[in-house]
Amino acid sequence: MVLRDDAFSTIIVAMRQGRVIFENIRRFVVYLMSCNVSEVLVVGLAVACGLPAPLLPLQILYLNLVTDVFPAFALGLGRGDENIMRKPPRDPKDPFVTRRHWVLMGVLGGAITLATLGAFALSLFWLGLGTGPSVTVAFVTLALAQTWNVYNLRDPEAGFFRNDVTRNPYVWGAVALCIALVALALWHPLLAGLLRLAPLEPPGLALAFGSSLVPLALGQLWIVTARESVGQGGCRTAPAAR
Repeated sequence: MVLRDDAFSTIIVAMRQGRVIFENIRRFVVYLMSCNVSEVLVVGLAVACGLPAPLLPLQILYLNLVTDVFPAFALGLGRGDENIMRKPPRDPKDPFVTRRHWVLMGVLGGAITLATLGAFALSLFWLGLGTGPSVTVAFVTLALAQTWNVYNLRDPEAGFFRNDVTRNPYVWGAVALCIALVALALWHPLLAGLLRLAPLEPPGLALAFGSSLVPLALGQLWIVTARESVGQGGCRTAPAAR
């Protein structure tokens, strides 16, 4: 560490910035991994169950360019949680991605997979929309679920509405951009034809939107449950740096 002034309080500022950068990189990785795992599982499980392919190659590529990029970059620009300096230092022996983060990746990726396959199956067998519109329902569900997934990367000790993710203006910009690009793919004739997306009636859109909220709800429930289990385990935080 190189001090550029004679104020020792700068050390605290540097330490905080280091913690923020480290946590932002972790969130970047967890977000991308959970989204990519869901894409693999959606296609693999559908084929294994004898269902038609719920996503086409170009649709997956489009999602990788949209929902996998902008929210992840936005997480990397976060300013960190307000109480980050109240937490104890990270054990240098801990791996970059701990067991808790691997579990979180699995939970979030599994929730997105469940929502997407559920919407695809309901579209096929309940609404009877046919394979083409049902693929579009799966595409929209997965795209929106991955977009909302960014809010599952908040600090477990922070609130749902006010936390380091919701205070990040880049996250809101990324979410708005993702929604606009998904709408463009759905309703622009040339792009919809390229991605082979069929027009959707209101029931299909409502199914896709409602199903996309399931991973957000399950992710928040998991965060609350994990926080309570840590609290019952007697985890203590370090005193605030002064």
